[in-house]
Amino acid sequence: MKIAVLGGGPAGLYFAISMKLRAPESEITVFERNRADDTFGWGVVLSDETMSNFGENDPVSEAMIRGSFAYWDDIRVVRGAEEMTSTGHGFCGIGRKRLLLLLQERARDLGVTLTFQADIPTGEIEQMRRDYDVVVAADGLNSRTRTLYAEHFRPEIDLRRNHFVWLGTEQKFDDAFTFIFEETEHGWVWAHAYQFDDKMATFIVECGPETYKAFGFDQLSQAESIALCENIFARHLGGHALQTNAGHIRGSAWIQFPRVTCETWYHDNVVLLGDASATAHFSIGSGSKLGMESAIALAEELTCGKPLSEALQSYEAERKLQVLRVTSAARNSTTWFEEIDRHLKLDLMQFTYALLTRSQRISHENLRLRDPEWLGRAESWFQARAGSSSQRRPMFAPFRLRGMTLANRVVVSPMAQYKAIDGNPTDWHFIHYAERAKGGAGLVFTEMLCVEPEGRITPGCPCLITDEQVARFKRLTDFVHTETPAKICAQIGHAGRKASTRLAWDGIDQPLAEGNWPIFSASPLPYLPQSQVPKPIDRSDMDRIRDAHVKAAENAHRAGFDMIEMHAAHGYLLASFLSPVTNQRQDDYGGSLENRLRFPLEVFRAMRAAWPADKPMSVRISAHDWIDGGVDEYEAVEIARAFQAAGADAINASSGQTDRAERPVYGRMFQVPFADLIRNSLQIPTLVAGNIYEADHVNSILMAGRADLVLLARPHLADPYWTLHQAVDLLDTEQPWPAPYEGGRRQALTLAERAKAIQ
Repeated sequence: MKIAVLGGGPAGLYFAISMKLRAPESEITVFERNRADDTFGWGVVLSDETMSNFGENDPVSEAMIRGSFAYWDDIRVVRGAEEMTSTGHGFCGIGRKRLLLLLQERARDLGVTLTFQADIPTGEIEQMRRDYDVVVAADGLNSRTRTLYAEHFRPEIDLRRNHFVWLGTEQKFDDAFTFIFEETEHGWVWAHAYQFDDKMATFIVECGPETYKAFGFDQLSQAESIALCENIFARHLGGHALQTNAGHIRGSAWIQFPRVTCETWYHDNVVLLGDASATAHFSIGSGSKLGMESAIALAEELTCGKPLSEALQSYEAERKLQVLRVTSAARNSTTWFEEIDRHLKLDLMQFTYALLTRSQRISHENLRLRDPEWLGRAESWFQARAGSSSQRRPMFAPFRLRGMTLANRVVVSPMAQYKAIDGNPTDWHFIHYAERAKGGAGLVFTEMLCVEPEGRITPGCPCLITDEQVARFKRLTDFVHTETPAKICAQIGHAGRKASTRLAWDGIDQPLAEGNWPIFSASPLPYLPQSQVPKPIDRSDMDRIRDAHVKAAENAHRAGFDMIEMHAAHGYLLASFLSPVTNQRQDDYGGSLENRLRFPLEVFRAMRAAWPADKPMSVRISAHDWIDGGVDEYEAVEIARAFQAAGADAINASSGQTDRAERPVYGRMFQVPFADLIRNSLQIPTLVAGNIYEADHVNSILMAGRADLVLLARPHLADPYWTLHQAVDLLDTEQPWPAPYEGGRRQALTLAERAKAIQ
């Protein structure tokens, strides 16, 4: 096989090596536009796990690389005068130039032809397609090949917000990967510093666009810019200078990181590799790792006997998934640094935890494996902040809102049951909620309790209107308070234009086949084309609906609920005012955010006034509509700010379900960034749900200060005793069980301890 490799970076060279090992007869030429010892960047970071993978692929080059490593096990966080170190992270660094020279040597030894200063113009790439069996485009994030065949690869390039400059220094950082945060007159500036050989360290300086502009970095010469960075970080540099990458034609300059993704990775016999196909932000140090691991996968596919098109298809299918996992983690890390101002307000312990877990690749229990002593101190700190002397996980810390104290931070999320009869809860509701209260959660939410019959989503939805309904819920709250340590919250709302629909299992959101009732919304917009057109509510409707919410709040108190939540999310009636997607009014209740907030705030204030002062009240909002022109996370902060000023004790940050045209971005813990933004921008407690299903998720969210209470829905449908069972899995012996179940608790703990001993 005759192969051209465009680009002599780590990915291109390592592919040539990997291919030659598998097919020595292959004729492989690497074309590199720069000289052999040119490079952009200073050091490359690789993990112990990555090096093990390289050792299995090629022990010779792995040994060559390992012999030039600088190792560190610690991550140090320095913020102003504060400092904290966590250990057990197992990384190593090597100079990028040294890495390239070693890979060049190994490639030559295997018979690869290396051609430098070969700047292949775009016009010649098409000819190379005809001259070679395979063209491997490893030509970096500014890939000419990707641009030439853009209609086939369909790339997207997202230029990220922050600016950074890649520098080096002879100052030693050989005992830890060090993050340094300095507050200046123009905002925060920070550095990512790590040793990569016995003389030099990488020193990447980063800041947000406002700080970048305020300092005038965009106007300064390179020398002036570097001198300014030396001044900002003077006490960390020990008198050493910051150096540019003079060996590279571009030198070192401030840039914004381009996040590259491609819909397709190959076209005919041309295949993308490394940064040409996808980029991972430098803050997780995985760019070279991804490219070199993709190189192994590509060489494997090209030598497994498949036709070329099948081999390239298999390569793309396999690696795209693996790369997506890393680039998604990199996106999380990128966003964390882009929004760092609010994180910097956290206590250093919590800030350090948030930094360590920012990409979601390091989980709570994984961090315990790395550094159990540090995590133990962090958990004790969290518990102490919660008013407890315990050393248990964060999910088991108490939490107080007004006069209500929760035993832990686990919450049973509101989940519609569709089992009511004429608005009345039944034995189904009693058993459903009572079981979950027995299951150990600190707080149990009801499904939305509707404030009038016309406000029901379906005929199977409960209300909180009549004395009979109050009595039935009183029976439930009495049981919860007598038999469990849990508290219980009534979610109160009106379905608006999403009312008068079928039970979920008969066709969710579909209008009733018969017996439909009138529906209301901010504007006369049907939810589905086949849905009823809602009446836009007028002032008399507003008065009636406001008073109905107040009556429901009063009834919730009579029924013995510990807390209430006003539902202003998911496209329901109050939410239909908040979102410009559903609010097209021309009066004082439409248009500006101030106007869109007017009626929901009126309802909230009336409910808060009717609800006892010592009992908490939250508001659920859709923090993102997932639609262009809808509510986004930044407008959500202003919505939350308004409810906070009106007396809300907490914000339940949900998203979507405003309109069927939404395009949500799902993922693990996908709504947590909204809760984080609201919580740490406004200093208000937040609740969050959304694809959260492990104790590790709960503990990571809480410990990082991203939310205060964590709601789980489907896990509690599958297991009413989720909290008790998670405590057992964590070998937490302090978690109480209902007294009649004590024998089950002992046996479960014994079995869990035995299983752990065997591992």
